[in-house]
Amino acid sequence: MTKPVLLIGAARSGIAAARLLAGHGEHVILTDMKSIEDKEALEAQGIEVYDNGHPEELKERDYKFVVKNPGIPYRAPLVAYFVEKGVPVYTEIETAYRLAPNFEYAAVTGTDGKTTITTLLCEMLKSEDPNARAAGNIGIPLSECALELGDAHAKIALELSNFQLLGIDTFRPHVSVVSNLAPDHLDYMNSLEEYYQSKFRIYENCSKDDVFIRNIDDENIVRYAVNIPCKVIDFSLKNPDADLCVRDGEVYLCDQRLFTASDLKLVGDFNLGNAMMAAAMAFYMGISQSAIEDVIKNFKGVEHRIEYVDTINGVRIYNDSKATNTHSAIAALSSFEGGVHLLAGGKNKGIDYTVLKDYDNVVKHCYAFGQIGGLFPEIFSNTTVVETMEQALDAALANAKEGEVILLCPATSSFDQFKSYEQRGEIFKALVNERASANRQ
Repeated sequence: MTKPVLLIGAARSGIAAARLLAGHGEHVILTDMKSIEDKEALEAQGIEVYDNGHPEELKERDYKFVVKNPGIPYRAPLVAYFVEKGVPVYTEIETAYRLAPNFEYAAVTGTDGKTTITTLLCEMLKSEDPNARAAGNIGIPLSECALELGDAHAKIALELSNFQLLGIDTFRPHVSVVSNLAPDHLDYMNSLEEYYQSKFRIYENCSKDDVFIRNIDDENIVRYAVNIPCKVIDFSLKNPDADLCVRDGEVYLCDQRLFTASDLKLVGDFNLGNAMMAAAMAFYMGISQSAIEDVIKNFKGVEHRIEYVDTINGVRIYNDSKATNTHSAIAALSSFEGGVHLLAGGKNKGIDYTVLKDYDNVVKHCYAFGQIGGLFPEIFSNTTVVETMEQALDAALANAKEGEVILLCPATSSFDQFKSYEQRGEIFKALVNERASANRQ
């Protein structure tokens, strides 16, 4: 009898993986600590479903492999049990990769910029491949793409978290990048060293026919990007002699001009770097220079990433809810010269927030909220501590003057008061829109 496959975690990726594996003839068992809404439909497909807890009897079965939700730590009791037994433990990316052999991958990881690069890259891929998709950590399981497209050929822009990279075995992208490295996820990983090293699994299965884009402006990447088995393209915003660089206002990949830097509408040098990486990846995926340039000219940015929301009494308001760590917050704050009324706070991730002190001259006033709100008076000279994001917004609106900026840039995760950074950003935009409408009446 064929061994079953156990899936731990029935979030969107777990359900998609269960359906994909079952559709390929696997005996699938799905378990979750919470109630599973799609339980009846999944069982109708032949999937064994155990919700509202993991029964002990699951440990008594012999499995081909285990697939875990990337957000579940390896130290979680059920996962740790199978790791100790030597059962292979993958994430949904690895299993979908094996079942979609006609997909070609451009994979993106790093601490910040992943979603911007992936979104921009996907737009470039779609311009010449109607089957192109963005998937992975961007919120769309790769298994859903495999279910939708079947055996069709498709170019995939794949955003990968280090959690997902920890669970690969054979996954191989044609072109890959680590955008940058900074401390993050120390509440999940055993050490900073382990976090950094996990990112470079992205190219471990590549060959000389594949490409890795190395950010030589980032000293951590230079340090950790070793034993690279594929072609290396060095990227730099500072060095005009790098393989991927800016010369006289034009972005070049070796001798190939990709686009004019000033055509990019996104603010900040870091976004220019994101666009350069995306363009180079698209070029190596076979997309023409003209298509790349057209996308650059028309790209308006990623939701929740320094997203312009509205202007109230001459004060511009931006949503940067995706800034879930200090490195991302620094990137946002460096985009403004001053007069920023900063809304920051959320769950304590165990990282060093004092690095934000360097932007005390940019932040006119900080309105701190959430679990770590009490840390910010030690960081910014002018700080007000409140309980909620809504209170922070109202305090900022009361104090900000015409020509200044209100910036939601939490610098940490949302999980103390919100389900996700997306929900935090949506609620923030709704609050801003309410106040803008009332102000115009």
